[in-house]
Amino acid sequence: MTPRICVSLLPKTTQEALRLIEKAEAQRADFIEVRLDCLKNPQLTDLARHGKTPKIATIMPTSLQGKFSGTEAERRRILLSAAKNGFAYVDVELSTPNLKEVVSEVKAAGAKPIVSFHDFQGSQSLPELNGILEREISSGAEVCKIVTTAQQVQDNLTLLNFTSAASKKAKIVCFAMGEHGKISRLLSPVFGGFFTFASLERGIKTAAGQMTIQKMETVYRVLGLK
Repeated sequence: MTPRICVSLLPKTTQEALRLIEKAEAQRADFIEVRLDCLKNPQLTDLARHGKTPKIATIMPTSLQGKFSGTEAERRRILLSAAKNGFAYVDVELSTPNLKEVVSEVKAAGAKPIVSFHDFQGSQSLPELNGILEREISSGAEVCKIVTTAQQVQDNLTLLNFTSAASKKAKIVCFAMGEHGKISRLLSPVFGGFFTFASLERGIKTAAGQMTIQKMETVYRVLGLK
């Protein structure tokens, strides 16, 4: 399997977002996540249609270590607007109120829902990971995303084994954040993960332990995977 990489962007303006999308396409990203946390009145149609790479709309609230300080109703409205305006995927947190309803609305608007779970404190056991996956599948997710935080290198093994099994049930994005989680970030696609995440350049990562797309591509080539 050829590893697929999603470059995550956290722009402050629509114009900055358009420039960063162009840079991500030049690096041959397979997907581009546009974090809408900081954008005021984003030009969603322009963002979705700029370039040919599939776009993912995501809004991370401050409660999930993001930058969005608005209400849940505002976040839902923006995400649904992104779906209606051409984003290929819309990321919805597993903890979202009325989740199944939101997922159905995203689908009806023409986008594929990614239902995601984040643990910023530590790792999850295999039974816990399976329970999260089942909840995401039952919500109607087209892509299931589970991201934890590695406290030790061994935590990567649990996630990679889980990803291998989960990939037979659903499209799965699964790895660990943090410095100790870099192994799972790199190898998750090799174990069946739908894609993994990278930053565009050094100094603009959107999550702990994120590597640049250039560095990940270099490692994949050394391993004979690209």
